[in-house]
This record gives sequence, C-alpha cells and structure tokens, in this order.
Amino acid sequence: MEFTLGQIAGIIDGKVEGNSEIKVSAIGSIEEARSGSVSFLSNPKYESHIYQSQASGVIVNHDFKPQKELTPVLIRVKNAYLAFTTLLQEYQRIMNFSKSGIEKPNYLPESTSHGENLYLGAFSYIGENVTIGANVKIYPHTYIGDNVTIGDNCIIYPNVTVYQNCKIGNYCTLQAGVAVGSHGFGFAPKEDGSYENIPQVGNVILEDHVDVGANTTIDCATFESTIIRKGVKLDNLVQIAHNVEVGENTVIASQSGISGSTKVGKQVIIAGQVGIVGHLHIADKTTIGAQSGILRNSKEGETIWGTPAMDKGQQAKSLVIFRKLPSVMKRIEELEEKILNLPSN
Repeated sequence: MEFTLGQIAGIIDGKVEGNSEIKVSAIGSIEEARSGSVSFLSNPKYESHIYQSQASGVIVNHDFKPQKELTPVLIRVKNAYLAFTTLLQEYQRIMNFSKSGIEKPNYLPESTSHGENLYLGAFSYIGENVTIGANVKIYPHTYIGDNVTIGDNCIIYPNVTVYQNCKIGNYCTLQAGVAVGSHGFGFAPKEDGSYENIPQVGNVILEDHVDVGANTTIDCATFESTIIRKGVKLDNLVQIAHNVEVGENTVIASQSGISGSTKVGKQVIIAGQVGIVGHLHIADKTTIGAQSGILRNSKEGETIWGTPAMDKGQQAKSLVIFRKLPSVMKRIEELEEKILNLPSN
C-alpha cells in the first residue's frame, strides 16, 4: 500500500513541511525507519535519532524545533503520538477490511442475517437467529451462538467463542481465543461438602468501541447481563466474572481478574495481575497498581496498590517501615537482653 505524505497529513490533520508528493509504503520506528517509510517523534529522549533517520517523513509536534539539518520531511501535528496511533489504526483498518466473502466450509443458517461486506472465515459456525452488521470480519474457527447480535465494523479474530444471546456493539475487536458469555463461576455448597452447579442464564453485553485481548474471558451473568461499557480496553488474559459491570473508557491490563457482581467505574486504570474481590464498587478514575489485591471499595480519583491495597501514600510509608523491620527487631532484642541483665534490687 502506498500513500503520499500529503495523504497521510490529511488522515492525521497535519501540515507537511516540504514535498507532500513523496510516496511511502511502510511504517517504522524513528531508529529503524528507512527511505519509503514514515515514522514519528514525540518523546524528546529520542530526538537524536531524527538527525540520522533515513525515513521519508516524520510526524512531529507543532512546537518541534530542529537543532540540525534533517533528511526527512516533517509532518507537524498537535500530538505526534496520537497522530501516529491514528495512522496505525487506519493502516490496520485497511488491512483488515480488505478481506471479504464467505469461505468454505462453514455453517451459516438461513435464519441468520448479515450486512454488506461480511467476511466469514473457513470452519466458522454461526448459530440460529444471529444478526451481524455491516463490514464485519469473522476469522476462521470462530463460534457464534444462537441469538447473538454483532454490530457494524467489528473484527472477530480466529478461535473466538461468543455464547448464545450475547450482544456485541459497533467497532468492537475480539482477539484470538476470546470467550464471551462463558459459564459464570457459581456453585452452591451442599451439606456433604460437594457443590451444586448454579445455572448461569444471563448474557454479556459489549457496548461500542470495546477491545478485548487474546484469551480473555467474560462470563455471562447469573441473571440479566455482564456489561462492558463503551470504550473499554481489556488486555490479554483478563478474567471478568458474572454480573460485573465495567464503566466507560476503563483499561485493564493482563492477568487481572474481577470477581462477581463488582462494579467498576469510568476511566479506571487497572494494572497487571490485580485481583478484585466480589461485590465491590471501584469508583470513577481510580488507579490500581500492579499485583494489588482489592478488598474494599475505592474513592473517586484514588490511587491504590499493594495487598491488601491501600492509598499509595500510606503504602509507601508502610514500605519504609517494612524495610526497617530487621534493624528494629535487632534493637528490640538488644533492649530485651539489657533488661534481662539489669541488676535485681
């Protein structure tokens, strides 16, 4: 695929300084990009690389002032990092949406309806009464259960499973191995010490612009719905339990798990390997540090970490004390010895 720098500037709302007719066909880092490639510079830490770069074009911030002569043509934008992200998204969109048609073999019943430009990969199974929007790409070995709804412009990568009755909004991306609507972890203890399975009869709702990473699982609700609100981004290997609700534009990093019926607010940041117990409320704009164990509700805008998690200031002070424990213990033992050796009256 080939674009001129002028066309790229149009995509990212930028202004070209130099020859806008130069053509590029690749995207690369500022260190590695070669002639015919476009790159970006947003972090001043990497500015030295732009003076040796052989890239045909480099996206930079409006306020960038070169200190030396440059080879690349500059494309000035308000935010180079976001602009480059937009360019990558457009590149990915073109690559993904170039696929179309229905491959064989697969199962696509007459009761299923779909919009234009459907791509259905080989060995896929589409259940009864499924509704699929326009420009949807479903890659091979995918299972879509009965009565599922999939909105427009979704990408569902190989080996994804979407269980019956689930709803997926517009512009959603499900990476390989995702399971949406799997059985919630609900078991009732019996008198003999065994467990009785509690049927999970709800579904999962993904609103618009939700991204779900590879091998992430989102369990169906016991009743009603497990809900992932619009703009949520889930990393690989995330576990969302039954009846959880994740608020708008929240991001959750890899290997984190949220137990049943917890409500996560808007614009929450959850780092990797976080565990959250059930029936909690994580307030809007909470930030949770990596490997934290969350046993309580949070306050809006709070930053917490540790196990059990606490306010970051308290946690930092506690760590200082924790590091001093060996020396404190030594002093206590010395004091005990002195007390024992005091002369008796």
